[in-house]
Amino acid sequence: MTPELQARIVADSRDRVAWVRARSRGITATDVATLTSERAIARAADAKLMGSGFSGNAYTNHGRLREPEIARWVAATHGIQPSSALFHAEVEKRHLATPDGVVVDAQGRVILAEIKTTNKEWRSIPRSYLRQVWWQQHVLGAERTLVAWEQHDGFVPVGDEPRCAWVDRDETEIARLVGLATALIDELYVRTQRTRTLTVAPVTTREPYRALALSD
Repeated sequence: MTPELQARIVADSRDRVAWVRARSRGITATDVATLTSERAIARAADAKLMGSGFSGNAYTNHGRLREPEIARWVAATHGIQPSSALFHAEVEKRHLATPDGVVVDAQGRVILAEIKTTNKEWRSIPRSYLRQVWWQQHVLGAERTLVAWEQHDGFVPVGDEPRCAWVDRDETEIARLVGLATALIDELYVRTQRTRTLTVAPVTTREPYRALALSD
């Protein structure tokens, strides 16, 4: 990893408390996955401010268990090293992403990996996951991403090894997601300002979602 990328690390998911706190202060790939259109912004703002109420289930637990094994396979077959770092974008520091793998190739290109588990047979990568991939490429300036997925039947892996496919950087899709993320930040700012007018807030209250100024 280059010094420039290392300097953009905000937190590490191995320290879950710090990682969750850092993610709450920006727009992540998980947030962007739900941004299908302008109509989705209000619902995304609700989830960001109030939480989704989802804390995991047997499927997410299985994914966490299998991810390190799949990450080792990705490293062995494609040379993309596992990563647990949360990065911010070069310009907009509230744009955040935690890719499952990162490598800088011999040409200086940033290459990512994203790992999934599923109980369904994919004919193609689901659109919500593609939005996550494009967002990660935006945040890290990556050229392409290897999406690796492992199908399971009753939490027993199917097949001898994971399947994978490359997703190239798509500037059109990235620009669309950045626009929706900006609208989400604006919506969050409006809501937090509205809340402040209904309460007696100290002068030092932060404005973490202000559209044009980052909080420290």
